[in-house]
Amino acid sequence: MAELFLRIDLGAERLLGPGKVRLLETIDEVGSISAAGRAMGMSYRRAWVMVDETNRCFSAPVVEARPGGRAGGGAALTTFGRQVVAHYRAIERRAAAAAAPDLEALQSAAAEPTDAATADPGDRAGDCRRGTGRDRGRDCAARRDGP
Repeated sequence: MAELFLRIDLGAERLLGPGKVRLLETIDEVGSISAAGRAMGMSYRRAWVMVDETNRCFSAPVVEARPGGRAGGGAALTTFGRQVVAHYRAIERRAAAAAAPDLEALQSAAAEPTDAATADPGDRAGDCRRGTGRDRGRDCAARRDGP
């Protein structure tokens, strides 16, 4: 099935996409950056960098971390962070609904997959090796680093 992936470019290398939003949702569910990273199969460092990048995208914090210690620390989405996630998901739903007829047409016209094309559809690293993509350098570096 054809899928639409949405990445919002807020300018000056400030990007918000499905990986960061899913990380925010996971932090909201588990209450920890490290636990959210583990749940998504990424290192704590990668998760922390993504949270830091996301916090820097906006004029107010999206995630607030609480230092460890006896209380155990953790992290939580701010009220503003929950609004960011809600806005992103609303845009995503409206874009998917608007694109549905065209996605269906493209899916109907798609060739049958071959053995080479049966790799994980979420892994676009092959695009980097084949030299496709509008901004290959930045996109490929991001794919190496995680969602």
